[in-house]
Amino acid sequence: MDQRSRAYVASGAIVGIFLLVQLGALALVGPFQSAGYQATADPQDPTNSLVYVAFILVMTGVMLAIIRFDVDWLLRLLLVGTGAYIGLFVLRVLVPPVLTVPVGGFSLNAIAWGGGLLLGVALWVHPEWYVIDAAGIVMGAGAAGLFGISFGVLPALVLLVVLAVYDAISVYGTEHMLTLASGVMELKVPIVLVVPLSLSYSYLDSGTPAAVGDEGDAERRSVDGDEGGADTAAAANGGAADRSETDADAEDADLELDREALFIGLGDAVIPTVLVASAAFFAPDGVPTVDLLGIPATVPALTAMVGTTAGLVVLLWMVLKGRAHAGLPLLNGGTIAGYLLGAVASGLSLAQATGIAPYL
Repeated sequence: MDQRSRAYVASGAIVGIFLLVQLGALALVGPFQSAGYQATADPQDPTNSLVYVAFILVMTGVMLAIIRFDVDWLLRLLLVGTGAYIGLFVLRVLVPPVLTVPVGGFSLNAIAWGGGLLLGVALWVHPEWYVIDAAGIVMGAGAAGLFGISFGVLPALVLLVVLAVYDAISVYGTEHMLTLASGVMELKVPIVLVVPLSLSYSYLDSGTPAAVGDEGDAERRSVDGDEGGADTAAAANGGAADRSETDADAEDADLELDREALFIGLGDAVIPTVLVASAAFFAPDGVPTVDLLGIPATVPALTAMVGTTAGLVVLLWMVLKGRAHAGLPLLNGGTIAGYLLGAVASGLSLAQATGIAPYL
């Protein structure tokens, strides 16, 4: 198999990972709601999204400060701990409490807690690409499911639009996410999904990515982090979302792919999935549903998934062509368009579909 074919297979694997995150989120919304995990008192309040965006800005500043002052271990501890914590949330609703341990008057699900701890240990001691990806799928599905039941459709739409704009500004304008991308890549944490182009690839043995955008054409930025100086397509997430990028010879119409892995930010999978989960959980009565491998989903949620996939395919095509691009404008745009088409086809008006009907 030549390098281009390997890149197409890896791109297909990325699409598969996104689908697993979305199916996982759809499967978790019901159990999360039953477990009382809804995080907002009024899920229909659009200001919930603005609070979350403010949190992203604060966390981005904290992470950049940690990188600047060279205390990377603290950032790694924070991100690995977050992964273990979200994994615990997922396992608590999936694993029956067949083995419990009494602690301070409470009974802890020993298997769920042990699984969350094991996830954290694996990420800390052996963050190879398959460990990162497995943890990323669990984290992505869990985070999207939690936000999906906590954000009604209107807050979810606001979240996707604001973060798409923020992503574009942080990539094409301030470029501060490029520094964050380089910083988190060397930590080997589940903030990026890693898909190798060969079975011999080792994320642990790959070089540390250089700072993105420090030199070279601003139109064609790169993360140089693979063995042998191979270029990689990269996306990192500052708490939620960042960018997808690559460097290539723009003069060569038939791009020779000289890289060992493709990378895409976990937030690029999570943020669009928030709307998918919200569209399934908050759908009005009468909206038709479909069965996705035993998981019930409303038609608008299904078409939102289709829209995400369409945006992802375009994004990956641009990556393989060597064009730098922010991920969320395409991904969120595709998700929103797909959702709206499905909602209107299901008999909802645009006011009902967008959640603004109560305000009219």
